[in-house]
Amino acid sequence: MPGRNRVEDGGRADALRRAVPESSALAPGFICIPRSSNDNWLGDPEPGPASELDCLRHVLAPALLSAAEARGREVGTGADQALIRSGVIDKDAYLQALSFQTGLAIETFAEISRSDCPLPDRYLSRVAQHGLLPLRQRGQLLWVVAPRGFTVRRLCRLAAAYPSLRDRVLLTSKQNLDHFLLRQEAGDALGRSAANALGRRFPALSAAPAADDTSRGRRLRTMRRLAQTVLLSVMMTLTPTVVPDIWSSALALWFLAFIGLRLAASLTPRRSVRSPPRIPDNCLPVYTVIAALYREASSVASLLQAIGALDYPREKLDVIIVIELDDLETRAALARLGPMPQVQVLLAPAEGPRTKPKALNCALPFARGSFTAVFDAEDRPDPGQLRAALDAFRTQGVDVACVQASLCIENQSDSWLSRMFAAEYAGQFDVFLPGLASFGVPLPLGGSSNHFRTAVLREVGAWDAYNVTEDADLGFRLARFGYRSSTFASTTFEEAPARFGGWLRQRSRWMKGWMQTWSVHMRRPRRLWKDAGAKGFFTLNAIIGGNVLTALTFPILVVDMTLRLLADAGAISGGFATGAVTPLHLTTIAAGFVSTIVVGLMGLARRGQLHQGWILALTPIYWACLSIAAWRALYQLLSEPYKWEKTEHGLSPQIRSAAASRMLVPRDTAAQRWQRYR
Repeated sequence: MPGRNRVEDGGRADALRRAVPESSALAPGFICIPRSSNDNWLGDPEPGPASELDCLRHVLAPALLSAAEARGREVGTGADQALIRSGVIDKDAYLQALSFQTGLAIETFAEISRSDCPLPDRYLSRVAQHGLLPLRQRGQLLWVVAPRGFTVRRLCRLAAAYPSLRDRVLLTSKQNLDHFLLRQEAGDALGRSAANALGRRFPALSAAPAADDTSRGRRLRTMRRLAQTVLLSVMMTLTPTVVPDIWSSALALWFLAFIGLRLAASLTPRRSVRSPPRIPDNCLPVYTVIAALYREASSVASLLQAIGALDYPREKLDVIIVIELDDLETRAALARLGPMPQVQVLLAPAEGPRTKPKALNCALPFARGSFTAVFDAEDRPDPGQLRAALDAFRTQGVDVACVQASLCIENQSDSWLSRMFAAEYAGQFDVFLPGLASFGVPLPLGGSSNHFRTAVLREVGAWDAYNVTEDADLGFRLARFGYRSSTFASTTFEEAPARFGGWLRQRSRWMKGWMQTWSVHMRRPRRLWKDAGAKGFFTLNAIIGGNVLTALTFPILVVDMTLRLLADAGAISGGFATGAVTPLHLTTIAAGFVSTIVVGLMGLARRGQLHQGWILALTPIYWACLSIAAWRALYQLLSEPYKWEKTEHGLSPQIRSAAASRMLVPRDTAAQRWQRYR
């Protein structure tokens, strides 16, 4: 298979297969959840009594400690984590008790600088992954440990057996360790890595600016982009009169290729998938959920409530919220929510572009899970989505590196744009992408509810901080490394822009990112063919290139066709060729409208919303709006390629009303949650 050749460094996509055995204790023929990543100790719990509770014997009631030990066995983690994640005891209070019991001192990093850590910058991300930091003080090498999983149980036994360890091992909280890594020089190193690691490892696969980013280099690139824009404008203006048949026919055929692939994928029958047995809690891996937020004070409470409703053990749910340094409103909104033991809040370093993919890259080193999901501020995923994603990974093969959930618009009644958006999403995520996945071709992923194998995500360089539609780019990069993406049956509800200004900014960013994605992967077409195969090459050009090209050329085809028809009718005279090409144009535009309506109706029918199908009669107007967004995106690509135009959330009256009603439901107290474990 051509895609088995890993780009740039000549490796192969078989590391995951070595980590994931082809047998399973859960059910014959299913793929085991990997046990070799980060916090996961699946199948290998620390034996013996829960010595991590000894420090609390005279603090908490014996019945409570027994319940914690039972809960630890039930979910496959230390009993200390059961107490902390349920809110029974604060993590800092537990560390104090553990320090008193074991004699291991606590490191707060108040007087520690970057120079005290002997690790080079490139290894700092490993510290975040494993919760283990070496320090050199007074000529002695010390180890700082942020306990998790069964770490405390092991430390208790080692400290009792080897008292000398008390002078070499220090305790800290994960929060203190993360804050140390994100401040000063260490934070600058992680910020540079988040912004530029992909460009350093695989420069041909990044949209980052060229290495000669001097003022002279920028001027030359600006002049080159200006020349390209002028040339493109001249070609699109003059070619209808100079070489009308060749030019317009090529555009029409490309348009038809895009339409044909879309219809073929959408009309492919969906295969019924047999649900595998439910995975016991003690066999579940740690799962990381990342949300990159900026100016989302009104949405963060609803998001965290939706994440808290996920059907997944709290002890194995690792939630990371990444916010920008100057986003004081979102920080204050998070603080008002009170203690959240399973949530860590990270401040993205200022290094590099201020984009969502850079913020996600900042969070990735701190991810503890074997699997990582990405959500947006306004998302409301199905409670069973994480388990459904694991089932998809188990049943679809070890080369599946990402599975995409369906996105569904929740505020479709706000305006005609949001209704059109809802029909578009229904066709895209419920019809088109599942069919496309069945062809075994790269998927243009959505920006939310992607679920990844964390090890593979790190292997391929994670997200491109300079690509403003990092999701589509990553889908094709995974294919070039020999991995597949797929879809699975779960829904995340989202908010669509209801006003034209917000919709235009969002869609222009998407169009600009698709242009970046196409130009990056088509830098070396022969290499793309070798890496992704003929199917991947065709899919990139038909889907990514086709989306952009159809939006750019739609008004040109309409104007050209109108002029030809007027010339045929004698209404105008001039050098417009007539007759031969006009039927092709009519067929192309009609096929585009029909395909959009058919796919949209199929999606709405699967959502049980076929009564909303009347909105698709406005498809010609919507296409005109898409063309405006595409031309605006082309201008921005040349003038400010890395600018991230934020989509405002929490504006919909329908969403605000639903969120308010959900917030009226009283949250469980720690004691109430703990009663369920007893």
